[in-house]
Amino acid sequence: MTHSPIAYLVPLSPSLEENASIPKLPLSNGQNTIGRNDISASDKRLSRNHLSLTLSLTSSTITVEGTNPVAVVKSGKRRRKLRAGEKAEIINDDIIELIPGNYFYKYVLITPNSNLQKRGCFEGRENGIGESKRKKIREGISSSSKVEMESGGPPRNCEEEAIRDFGVSEDELALTFRLLRVKELPAWANTSCVSINDVIKGDILVAILSNYMVDMDWLLSACPTIAKVPNVMVIHGEGDGTLEHMKRRKPANWILHKPRLPISFGTHHSKAMFLVYPRGVRIIVHTANLIYVDWNNKSQGLWMQDFPWKEEKKPGKGCGFENDLVDYLSMLKWPEFTVKLPNLGSISINASFFKKFDYSHAAVRLIASVPGYHTGANLRKWGHMKLQSVLQECTFDNEFKRSPLVYQFSSLGSLDEKWMTELAISMSSGYAEDKTPLGLGVPQIIWPTVEDVRCSLEGYAAGNAIPGPLKNIEKGFLKKYWAKWKASHSGRCRAMPHIKTFTRYNGQKLAWFLLTSSNLSKAAWGALQKNNSQLMIRSYELGVLFLPSSRRRYGSGFSCTSNGGPSMDNSGSLADSEELRTTLVTLKWQGTSDSASEVIPLPVPYELPPKPYTSEDVPWSWDRRYSKKDVYGQVWPRTVQLYTSQD
Repeated sequence: MTHSPIAYLVPLSPSLEENASIPKLPLSNGQNTIGRNDISASDKRLSRNHLSLTLSLTSSTITVEGTNPVAVVKSGKRRRKLRAGEKAEIINDDIIELIPGNYFYKYVLITPNSNLQKRGCFEGRENGIGESKRKKIREGISSSSKVEMESGGPPRNCEEEAIRDFGVSEDELALTFRLLRVKELPAWANTSCVSINDVIKGDILVAILSNYMVDMDWLLSACPTIAKVPNVMVIHGEGDGTLEHMKRRKPANWILHKPRLPISFGTHHSKAMFLVYPRGVRIIVHTANLIYVDWNNKSQGLWMQDFPWKEEKKPGKGCGFENDLVDYLSMLKWPEFTVKLPNLGSISINASFFKKFDYSHAAVRLIASVPGYHTGANLRKWGHMKLQSVLQECTFDNEFKRSPLVYQFSSLGSLDEKWMTELAISMSSGYAEDKTPLGLGVPQIIWPTVEDVRCSLEGYAAGNAIPGPLKNIEKGFLKKYWAKWKASHSGRCRAMPHIKTFTRYNGQKLAWFLLTSSNLSKAAWGALQKNNSQLMIRSYELGVLFLPSSRRRYGSGFSCTSNGGPSMDNSGSLADSEELRTTLVTLKWQGTSDSASEVIPLPVPYELPPKPYTSEDVPWSWDRRYSKKDVYGQVWPRTVQLYTSQD
């Protein structure tokens, strides 16, 4: 480094205090390479060219070099792990961990430049973005979104666009979830969001797609990869008319299966994908039907994690995730089919087949529902009693004692106050650090208003996917629960929710968070009967529960579609690992964390705490007439086409 330094990497102790015994590393304009020789370390986890920092008058970036190195950049509330080849922008006072949890340095500018100190929200970094376009983005509108202009809504500022800064490295994706990309939103609102082709990709050997509604024509055109998979089964909840159309349009090698529904008014509603690869299995749990509008126009969520095959010589014991998964799949009772897999030959694909994968690093717990009258040992195996059972095993921070609950969903069943108390008891389970129960939480129901639907990206048509019958909506006891769908920070105020989430929170911190197919109904969650000795469930549902935990932090995460994998030492244990305490937060959280903890941001699309309805707000009901025209000049009811074509 021959030029005059314009910044330094200042060494820090693990408690993040300056370590004066180690020299600062000067950084000059242009590219600066940092490796183990620069810090006089013999640690072989550090490469000679471990990372590079590129500085200019307007920006500073860090790039992880080499094939194995991993580094961490902590900027304010956000802590991001970077793998080989990944880049990140850095600003004054950001903290860099050359190895996660080790070799702490603070990036310090000698004469801080305003351009380098703070990330501007509208720097025009996208390909030649012009001022007029930047102005529209500031106002949170696209060229086709005229409702915001007509309603005179206030411009959005940096704090409100929190999803713009949401980013997580590939090996930590399973610790959080992602929102689905929405076609009509500005680019910032789709940061780190996904589409169907982002998850169904690679050399898939077997695919099992679980869903409620399936538009076969759309699926095959929107996702060409799935048409090339040699073995596909679709588990669905469609009626006879659509089923006949699916049979005619599906590829010849596809199997269709509708699970048995032993109790009236039940559905197969679970939305998941199980993709088998040469390297392992990818499990995806999400909230979107396999139809165009769900993957393009609505607020949706998706979780995904890849798991390797178990070693034949070390089959290992099952874990909670594995047991719950296999138990759930076994209840679907699909017709077994035989496939030929590399290194395994002919093998039957049934529920037990999924015991062949190593789920020991599963980042979530599964919460499923299956239809039936569940008693005895099965009473706490499904629905809200399963959630209660898992939460009762957990210890949460004291701040969550008597903290509120949020129920957010897109279909409202026929409810009563007794059942609402029953559900709240399950969702309030768990213990505080002082060993006392968390106590009953007061729930709020986030539900779109008539105006939300009328002014949405789809207009009244969005209400077709928010089935709230008037007889259910107008029950008087529900009035105290109603709260608004407000989603400015994720850019999704006008993307009506089809996502379903349940959580307990305090401020912007989350005790736990559930992403699920379950709406607010007895059919989905179950209702206790016979003096609480029996749980009756009508439908199949599936969700993933995010919990705070202590976990091992390690290098690269396993992937079915890349060559990355957990770093192992000679004994087969995870290398470079250390115990970490995780904390779940929303994207608007503004706190700090120490080196012994890891903050996991979850892209909760709506604001917390939710704002209660005012006297002028009317909850959406889909069987009511609305004569005030929507953004497309339409009134309600109207015909809505959900499938590409139908006989």
